[in-house]
Order: sequence, then C-alpha cells, then structure tokens
Amino acid sequence: MLSRATLLTAAMLFSTTSCKDLLEEVPISQVGSQYASTTNGFESVVKAAYSSLREYYGREGAMTLTVFGTDTYTMGADGSYKYMNQYTSQVNAQVDIIRDLWNALYKAINTINVALDASGSIPGLDETTKKRRVAELKFLRAHHYFILVQNFGSVSLLTKGNLLPAKEYKRDPVKDIYAQIVSDLESTLADLPNSYPADNYGRVTKGAAEHLLAKVYLTKATDKDAAAADDFAKAATYAQNVIKNYSYSLLPDFASVFAQGAGEINSEVIMATQYTSEPITDIGNGFNSTTTNTVTINGNQTHLYFVVEYEAYAGMQRDIANGRPFRRFMPTPYMLNVVFAEKDRVNDSRYKKSFKDTWLSNNPSKTTPIFDNSKTSLKFTAGDTAIFIPGYEMSLAERAKRRYQVLVPSQYRPNLFPQLQKFVDPLRPNAGYEPGSRDFIMFRLAETYLIAAEALIKQGKAADAVPFINAVRRRAAWPGKQADMEITADQATMAFIMEERERELAGEMNRWYDLKRWGNLVERVKAYNPDGAPNIKDYHTLRPIPQDQLDRTAGGMTAYPQNPGY
Repeated sequence: MLSRATLLTAAMLFSTTSCKDLLEEVPISQVGSQYASTTNGFESVVKAAYSSLREYYGREGAMTLTVFGTDTYTMGADGSYKYMNQYTSQVNAQVDIIRDLWNALYKAINTINVALDASGSIPGLDETTKKRRVAELKFLRAHHYFILVQNFGSVSLLTKGNLLPAKEYKRDPVKDIYAQIVSDLESTLADLPNSYPADNYGRVTKGAAEHLLAKVYLTKATDKDAAAADDFAKAATYAQNVIKNYSYSLLPDFASVFAQGAGEINSEVIMATQYTSEPITDIGNGFNSTTTNTVTINGNQTHLYFVVEYEAYAGMQRDIANGRPFRRFMPTPYMLNVVFAEKDRVNDSRYKKSFKDTWLSNNPSKTTPIFDNSKTSLKFTAGDTAIFIPGYEMSLAERAKRRYQVLVPSQYRPNLFPQLQKFVDPLRPNAGYEPGSRDFIMFRLAETYLIAAEALIKQGKAADAVPFINAVRRRAAWPGKQADMEITADQATMAFIMEERERELAGEMNRWYDLKRWGNLVERVKAYNPDGAPNIKDYHTLRPIPQDQLDRTAGGMTAYPQNPGY
C-alpha cells in the first residue's frame, strides 16, 4: 500500500499491428491532488489508472496465480514458481509475485482515489464527461478490490487518496469489501456508455460493468462472510442484461476469437487489456498514443508459458511463428482425457482449435533427436510435417508409416505435451523476443453466457440455463454437428459447468478463482494435479498477506494479522 500518491507511470500506450486507435497518454509520477484537479491532469490520471490492468492481465505473476495449482494445469519442464503449483512451504509472505500483485493493485487504488477526491471541482470539464470518468475510475477500483478479496480475503478498504506517509492500516471485513465493490459498480451504470468511438477503444463500457457485476455476485454468493440470498439471481440478471441489451455477439468460429491483429477488436470482446508491438512507448490501457514520453515495457507474456520444446527435435529450430518455449504450464491428464475427452472431439472443435498439433520443418538438415520410438531415422524437406500430436494413442505400426515424429499420450513429458495455442504471438520481431503485442481479453461474451447458466443452475433453474450453455456449445461445434453439441436440462449440472468453462476458457486466468468459488480447489487439486496433491491444504484457498504490508503497518501482525497457515 502506498504512503503517498504515486500515480502509475503507464507502461505503454500503443499503436498495434491491428491499427487500433489509442488515447493520448501523459505519464504521471508522484503527482498530488492539485494536479489531478486540473482538466488535463484529471484526464491524464484517469488514463494512467487504466495502465494498472497491465500489471495483472497477461503477466507472469498473475498467470502463475491463476493457471498453476489447479486441476487442469500443472508444471512443465522449465520455468519459475513451481512451488506455487506444488503448494510447498515456499508459498509464503515473501513470494515476489504475491507481493507485487498486492502492491500494484493498492498503488492503482490510491491513484484512483486521488482522482476521485479531486473530481468534485474540476474547472472546464463538462458534467457528462466528468461523470463518465468517475464511473471509469470506480469500475477500476471495484475490479482491483475484487481481485484482492478473492486472493486474500479480508483486506484494507481504502476509498480516499493517501498523500502523506501512513502506517495505520487494518483488515476490513469481507462483507464490507464486497459491499464497496457492488456499490462502485452499480453506481457506474447510469454514466457509462454502451460503446465508444474507435479512438477511445479500451475504456470501460456499461456492458463491461454489468459483466463484472454478474461475476462479482456469482462469487459473493459463495462466500460465507458476504453472501446474500439474492446474489445468484442478481448474477443471472446482470449476465442476461449483457447478452440481451448490447451489440455483443458470439463470433461464428471459436478460433477467430483469438486471431491477432485486426481481429482482436470484435463483437465477442467486452473488455480487453491492450498491448503494443512498440518496444518503447507510452502507457495506459490503450487510447491513441502520440506523446514523446517513453518507458520500457514488458508486453503481454502469455505467449511464452504454454509453448513446448519443439526446437530441440529433428527438423526443427526456434522461430517466430512457433514461439519461444518456456514450457511452463502443462495440461493435466484430467484436462486432456476428461475436459477434452476424445469421444467428444468429433462434435466439439475446441480441442483442435485450442491445442497446436502440427509443427512444420524449418531446419530439415537436423535429423535428431528422435523421441518417437517407431522410427530410427528421419529425413525432411523444408515445410514437411516434423512433429504431429494426434491427441490419442496411435499404434506403433500406424506411427511407423508416418514420415514424421508422432507424439502420443503415453509419451507426453514435461517438455513435450499438447500446447495451448490461444496466445501465440507470431508478430514479435524475432524468435527470442519476449514482450507480446496481442491484447489480453478480460471479459468475453461466451463467459457471460456461462455465468448466466451457472447462476441459474445454482437457483435450481437448469432448464433456463440450457439455452445459454447451448449457445456456447453450438458455436464450438464442427460444421453440421450443432445439434449433437446441445445438452438437455438433466445435463445442466454444476459438474457439467465445471468442465464446460474450461473447454471454453482454458488458460484465460479463471481456473483458480473458479475452483475457489466452487469450494473444491483442495479436493480437485488432490484428485487431478499429481504435483500439487501431496501438499495442498485448506488454507491455500487464500494467499499469504505480503511481508511488505506487515512490515509497514504499525503493530505488524498484531495489527494486521496474517492469513491462517502462513
């Protein structure tokens, strides 16, 4: 938590390959309320507040906290933070990604609070614009507190800007945190627009606020310290508002949701954190960058963590198109054999479109190593298939007929496994380049449908949930298989939703929160994640309060108690 108003120096504002128009940004640092009380200053602070989204979406830390340590992903061969998946004693108050998440969100909240404090009297800013900017700020504050309360439980609820050093902090009740989140979000609805012109793409819309409200109520309903009897009903209502009252629509093809470039702005995206292809640029959540102030940026990192070690094998070398292989996140057998069961793939296109299965030779002179035990030698010409993952246990005899290596499930290993391809970034300038430029989709309509369905099932209204589930499943069907993808009311259960959400949303920074909301994180990790199973305990449903916060609070852990178990 900051002891002064250090306004987020926006990491980057950009013009991407998709030619998105982005708002002009003036980076700001250590600016007091006097600056925020001017028209230009206030607008700049609002834009700077958006940059905090890049501290979370598409970043290594938050990806680790949301993908690792679940039932669907465990650790691959390489990379950091394996203990987050293993739930060892290294998960403690000193972990940097937990500390950095806490500090980044509270830094942003303080920026937002300073701007909100100043918003009452800003000369020259028309009332409609001021109300809209206040609504944007309240949305961002609610969003950040929602992340905090899910990860840490009771946290400090700060709604005034902090301009002076302070050491007096306390943990506020979870029900009060949720009350503030809901109040902030519901207060935005009268002032947010349904959409913006292209030069303001990336700002919060009314649809984004209603989507987040639906998710907040869905989660709040399962928290014993905050739940109200009508939470599921409100979640269903807000989700249905998003589906019915705006111009959003599901794209016809599941794979096109993740098209990079011009396709990133589409009818299914409700809100996205924007990134850029420029290595040095201004910041914000996007919005038309033309200023000359610059900072180095790190980009969207999600393209790194799911990539397998393709370049180590015959016919292959590292290149831009196939990605830089950090081999961090490996799907569990449960993910591959149950969530994406082989028998379902004849109807459901999402396994094929989610996981890369073919690598074409870009180094034909390289004829070893060979992992496929059906072969003793290989020969390629450029562009031949070099590696193929069929997704089922192809026989040795059948593999021997192929002129390339075939990776079957019995040969999956921590460096070679089905690779999630949603986040690939072939627009990077070279094969070793880490910063990615694709936007990270925060909210999309397919999830809104599934939120509505879950909320209705929780109310005992399975039949009402079916149309929302079937809309998502029909879109995912192979041509001519739409009817085969539809389910009936007796199939619309929470067990089904738990798998359907991952079929649709795998890797999209939801799973840890989903399991926590359903109250089965520990149970499912023990059942399906062999690396996490031995150590996970009930207390792991909350993260440790960072030692930084305990140290800077007068009275330390007496005044600011640590979460149980840490």
